Amino acid sequence: MKHRIVVLGAGYAGAFAAGNLARRLSPADTEITVVNAVPDFVERMRLHQLAIGQDIAFRPLADVFAGTGVRLRLARVTGIAPERRIVAVRTEDGDGELAYDTLLYALGSSVAHNGVPGVAEYAFDVAGRSSALRLRERLAGLREGGTVLVVGEGLTGIETVTEFAESRPDLSLALVARGEPGAWLSPKARRHLRRAFDRLGVTVHEHTSVEVVEPTRAIAADGTVISADVTVWAAGFAVHPIASAAGLRVAGTGQIVVDRTMRSVSHPDVYAAGDGAYAIGENGRPLPMSCASAGFTTMQATAAIIARLTGGEVPATGLKYHGNHISLGRRDAIFQMVDGDVRPKSWYLGGRTAARLKSGVLHGAGWGIAHPTFGMPKRRRRLAAAPHGAGVRAAA
Repeated sequence: MKHRIVVLGAGYAGAFAAGNLARRLSPADTEITVVNAVPDFVERMRLHQLAIGQDIAFRPLADVFAGTGVRLRLARVTGIAPERRIVAVRTEDGDGELAYDTLLYALGSSVAHNGVPGVAEYAFDVAGRSSALRLRERLAGLREGGTVLVVGEGLTGIETVTEFAESRPDLSLALVARGEPGAWLSPKARRHLRRAFDRLGVTVHEHTSVEVVEPTRAIAADGTVISADVTVWAAGFAVHPIASAAGLRVAGTGQIVVDRTMRSVSHPDVYAAGDGAYAIGENGRPLPMSCASAGFTTMQATAAIIARLTGGEVPATGLKYHGNHISLGRRDAIFQMVDGDVRPKSWYLGGRTAARLKSGVLHGAGWGIAHPTFGMPKRRRRLAAAPHGAGVRAAA
């Protein structure tokens, strides 16, 4: 009987993992199924561009996995029963179950409302395609002089407000930051960021905490009222409670606690990668929710699964965070390296060169998803695509 590997989620982590597993494991011995709620691969790192009206191509997952032997099941995960090795799913046709021998949890994260009143009802976000498209429609309806407030001084907040300001100079853009935007950057990089805000006309409200969001304004903790036709919430991310509800050991963040190989410390048949994994980096600190962390954890998880199924020694993939790469519109960016303690190094790369480097990173990530098996031999692809190899199909 084939070993059944089920990958939950087909974002950057899940899609890459499924392709890597298909490339390196024999289809005669393993059966790989990817469960995803939508039929396309969504480039999450580009959703702020989508929201402001730029054209972003979406790759159908059926095309991504064509000829790889990976099965695609379009469904929403509703629960996990790890003791029975079962995943509960929901499709348009109703509820169902999917059995596994090894589970790779890569469901990612969504926007964190942080309990702030009005965020769920009135704020927009760029954490998912549907929410980004909803924001796109709202922004398209704003006339000249309309006001947009972005809440959150992290990477998402900075990239969103600068992208919007560059693409829509007719709008009035503002950023609310609990501290100083880019406080983790080197002094020179922070000055570059401030110059970018000034150049793009972005108003920055530093050391301000939003306590309430209303339809046309946000209210800060000190009572300050900030008018906004549109409020975009980018003040952090949260993981789905599915893992916690399933009885898997999770951290206070809800992320699955894993060992050095990305294996659940409570359920050895379960691995986690991406934002859903609570993994400790080489500096002894939890890896942040980021694309870079998704890459590290995915490579480690797939390497561990392959080694354990083939009787090999589990290799150790580096879990060192190297730095931040922040887009400031299409023609500017900041690339900040950090040391082993995640402190910024004194130098940084900025301007058009950094923007081209960031564009290359995005295109490279997209290419990797479009070619998930990274050059699986043609004979293997033909065998995988043959009827007896199951091919790609949307299982009901």
